[in-house]
Amino acid sequence: MVFTSRLYAIVDAAVAGRAGWDPVGLSRVYIEAGVRLLQLRAPEVDAKTVLGWCHEVMSIAAPVDARVILNDRCDLAMLAGTDGVHVGQDDLPVPEARRLLGEHAVIGVSTHDDTQVRDAMRQSASYLATGPVFDTRTKDTGYAATGLEAVRRTVFVAGNRPVVAIGGITLATAPAVLEAGAAAVAVISDLLVTDDPSARVREYLAELGEPY
Repeated sequence: MVFTSRLYAIVDAAVAGRAGWDPVGLSRVYIEAGVRLLQLRAPEVDAKTVLGWCHEVMSIAAPVDARVILNDRCDLAMLAGTDGVHVGQDDLPVPEARRLLGEHAVIGVSTHDDTQVRDAMRQSASYLATGPVFDTRTKDTGYAATGLEAVRRTVFVAGNRPVVAIGGITLATAPAVLEAGAAAVAVISDLLVTDDPSARVREYLAELGEPY
């Protein structure tokens, strides 16, 4: 997988709701502001609702060729026709996700330590996510912040496999994360720190040297 965007915007349903947004509306704002790689994450939401959200977000993304990745749910990714799925260490294994979604699907896998990185490299994941790079309250991963050195190690082991960094990344720290070798930064909460997420996305794109 070749990353065409350095900003990987994650729309977490719970985080969006606390900020006063519904996931579809926030996805629209992000995509219209220039996001071209977006993940929808809603682990506590029923399947019917998530499937409906996926269909709506895909209809927004298609005209501008934005990629939409669904967190965890391979079954819903198949039904909605998303570009792929992102799985964690306790989710469906990558080989099974690949068997279900096909060779062209984008499949990402979360890693939190060197052992998990090595295991992921023996699988057919499209990209590896590493983190949490910095302290974060968005999701309790059970792992301590790994820092930029872990990003560098993961990038070294991954070789040509793209690495996405996630966890506590802000506009101020994103450039350093990319300098450590990450292909993209996954951002959740920091896109919602102002009352204007559209402007915040444009700030990120400008800082990361991307057009919008």
